[in-house]
Amino acid sequence: MPAVSDKASRHWFVTGASGGLGRHLTEHALHKGDRVTATVRRPAALEDLRETHGERLTVEMLDLTRPAEVDEVIGRTLRSGPVDIVVNNAGYAVVGAAEEMTVEQIRDQIEVLLLAPMMITRAFLRPMREQGGGRIIQISSVGGQVGIPTHSSYHAGKWGLEGFTESVSREVRDFNVHLTLVEPGATRTGFASALQYTTETAVYRDNAVGQTRRYLETADENLFTGDPAKLAAAIYDTTRRPSPPLRLPLGSDTYSAIHAALTERLTALETQKDLTESVAFTH
Repeated sequence: MPAVSDKASRHWFVTGASGGLGRHLTEHALHKGDRVTATVRRPAALEDLRETHGERLTVEMLDLTRPAEVDEVIGRTLRSGPVDIVVNNAGYAVVGAAEEMTVEQIRDQIEVLLLAPMMITRAFLRPMREQGGGRIIQISSVGGQVGIPTHSSYHAGKWGLEGFTESVSREVRDFNVHLTLVEPGATRTGFASALQYTTETAVYRDNAVGQTRRYLETADENLFTGDPAKLAAAIYDTTRRPSPPLRLPLGSDTYSAIHAALTERLTALETQKDLTESVAFTH
């Protein structure tokens, strides 16, 4: 069977398509002649695209924190025909000190950012394997490799997604199923305006937590330099490549941030080389 990337028209499954990058990806795929099943939380969010593209767009209401609902939507999607490309895009961030976050906020972050993509990925692996291939696009973040104050639960979800994806990618590559982690930087998608904030406590007001919170609360849109339409086009292009990258960093700020984080990590590792090796048995 031809590789998925060679098919003239493909079927996409995109979560979180109401706005931002998810909507741009949906629109770009439709413009290219593909078919899209898009999940949303607002019924009318894609009405204009449905009017333009007709039956090539299927819109499904979906709350990712409800596993039974996720299973139902995926089952209905697969019954409508093979899915070639899955995009786990839905996500948001809670901003504040870890100590300030409620159990509910932490649990919801992990459910949306990590557990839901894991379950959706698992649900599509067998059908993709049996049909001869497929692509799974995980929308991670520069925050999947770089940590900042105020984003502990968000980072837990994204770093977890990175580890899960790297492992699964090695399990299924022999079946022509390829996984790619997309790591956008600051992108003008409305993500910042949708940030949720913890109830601030005085002890964190003047340290790195408070400073980061203030920066995000007052951030001008011009600080978000990533163009979501260009990101969507770049992601689409990788789905046409026979051997897509495992990680796809996107954004003028992303390369420098990830490069600095990895360099710092490697430098720290080198300083501990002797200690690291000293704990082995000697014979």
